[in-house]
Amino acid sequence: MSERPFRILGVQQIAVGGLDKGKLRHLWVDLLGLTPHGTYRSDKENVDEDIVLVGEGAATVEIDLMQPIDPDAKPRVNSPALNHVGLWVDDLPAAVKWLGEQGMRFTPGGIRKGAAGHDVCFIHPKGNDLLPFSGEGVLIELVQSPS
Repeated sequence: MSERPFRILGVQQIAVGGLDKGKLRHLWVDLLGLTPHGTYRSDKENVDEDIVLVGEGAATVEIDLMQPIDPDAKPRVNSPALNHVGLWVDDLPAAVKWLGEQGMRFTPGGIRKGAAGHDVCFIHPKGNDLLPFSGEGVLIELVQSPS
């Protein structure tokens, strides 16, 4: 195994899903006191989400409160309820290339713009015969850190 050409810098986001993001917003904003930050909607990704923040400065973490636009369509952003964890990475293209060379399975779509405007790529929760390494049951989003 060659030397890893990237570093994971911290947690960028945690995404939770439910059939009613109003209930999620009540929990995370009204009861827990997190700060509303924005919204994101994508028919292609079947998601309508509110973005809330916790922490300050470099320690700020997004909590994405997601509901499906169509509960019967895929992807099902509400199942599992803890949808994915996002990690800041210092060099996303190098990470994707190196991890791919190690046999990591990624979701379709490659590197693309995420809801917060950063370049992102997702590690698939399950490996397969061709690409045996995965998130071991967890969808992991790699997020290019700002410089």
